[in-house]
Amino acid sequence: MGALLALTSALCYGIVDFAGGLLSRRVPHAAVTFLGQLGGLLLAAGAALLLPADALAGSDLLWGALSGVGSATAMRFLNRGLSHGAMSVVVPVSAVTGVALSVLCGVLLLGDRPGALAWAGIAVTGPALWWVSGGGTRTGREATDGLLASAGVSVQYVALGQADPTSGLWPVVAGRVAAVLVLLPGAARRPGLLRLPVRPCAQALLIGAGAALGLVLYLLAVQRQMLAVAVVLASLYPALPVVLGLAVLHEHVSRRQAAGLLGAALATVLLTVG
Repeated sequence: MGALLALTSALCYGIVDFAGGLLSRRVPHAAVTFLGQLGGLLLAAGAALLLPADALAGSDLLWGALSGVGSATAMRFLNRGLSHGAMSVVVPVSAVTGVALSVLCGVLLLGDRPGALAWAGIAVTGPALWWVSGGGTRTGREATDGLLASAGVSVQYVALGQADPTSGLWPVVAGRVAAVLVLLPGAARRPGLLRLPVRPCAQALLIGAGAALGLVLYLLAVQRQMLAVAVVLASLYPALPVVLGLAVLHEHVSRRQAAGLLGAALATVLLTVG
């Protein structure tokens, strides 16, 4: 069940990245990021009210808030990179490095002990994610955006995984509040960014709600699965934008991307069985 929840989280994030990348090319990426966190807060609060917590400690909210700081950082730099059309650099760098940092934290600091098959799946995931996104070769600002986003991804996943299962979904709510507060000063300095037509404004809110749903599913997954494995499965999201690009935008998939998709499928099987 934990593996299925993590994979569904990856599905949500894949759709969100694809939609957010397209929207960030039409409207300011800072507006997409800030409005997205507001949309995520609305969804998370509604879900938390529907699924009340058994018990809630202050430490759970603090872990959730730290996760939200990571989310704000990840989405800010991911959307900035995607607004330049540099998906082939930003996505693989953020995903692969974020996975590596999260797995290291799980193994070295949290006592995770993946089995042999799970380790094989983790080993396959890195090159698979890189290939599926085209194995970008450009460097500079795009690579920097990807690295900064990866740090945020790692903090987001590791911190949220520390919340007690009895806390329900309130750590996700705390994270969305923290993310909004982190991004608020930048939005306040440039109020013109948020004066968007109704349609892109609604799209940004919906994208953020999708990202929050992905986090909710990840939180439920990590309560049933060791963090190292849940993070890797949830981080397979770069495969979906490639598939959507093929189906929706009629993009060409290279041999390297096809190999990456096969590697991602193999990693999924190994991690689920292991």
